[in-house]
Amino acid sequence: MGALSYNLNVIYEDNHLLVLEKPINILMQADDTKDEDLLTIVKNYLITKYNKPGDAFLGLVHRLDRPVGGVVVFAKTSKAASRLSNQIRLNKMHKTYLAVVEHSFDEERATLKDYLYKNKQTNTSSVVNPLHEDSKLAILKYDLISTINDLSLVKIDLVTGRSHQIRVQFASRNHPLWGDQRYNPNVEKDQQIALWAYKLSFEHPTTKELLTYTLNMPDRYPFNLYKNKIL
Repeated sequence: MGALSYNLNVIYEDNHLLVLEKPINILMQADDTKDEDLLTIVKNYLITKYNKPGDAFLGLVHRLDRPVGGVVVFAKTSKAASRLSNQIRLNKMHKTYLAVVEHSFDEERATLKDYLYKNKQTNTSSVVNPLHEDSKLAILKYDLISTINDLSLVKIDLVTGRSHQIRVQFASRNHPLWGDQRYNPNVEKDQQIALWAYKLSFEHPTTKELLTYTLNMPDRYPFNLYKNKIL
């Protein structure tokens, strides 16, 4: 599929930033696979829309794993990129996810704290002892929305943004994400991970206005089990 013909779902755009839907199974940024990536797609969108000669600036300030879809923000100026990145560093950009995980919960609401280590060679993360070299503190808060057929929909507020954090923290507690090809031992090869970037809140880099954008769950299994549930 050509980058220029890609049907982007742009949620908000001004001179400083661009908020849109990241499709599932699209890379955020080019890698060794040479597969199409969202950064290039959106750059081509800007070049075409504004008849820009040559390249267009686009700042990648946060990421979603390749199989995960949902709301993301890009910066259209270097100043906006710097200010948005600083918000992330100070934990002032708030990210809320929806996930379908296996099994029911004893606690409907909890905070999960672990130390994670990322193995760069295998691109996997694991829960380790806090004294483990290169381990990083990972914190998230979850609320149980509903349990149907031994599958639970949870709303997750991410406090820290570690690699594969949501996937690893839930899998380590016997609640692997449905369809997670990397951390769920029961996964089937054609399943698509049930993790969705549902809401993003941050301060506008120039006006300082608090902005919040949401994207409803995709209409596919297992998310559609919960389509009548109030979040």
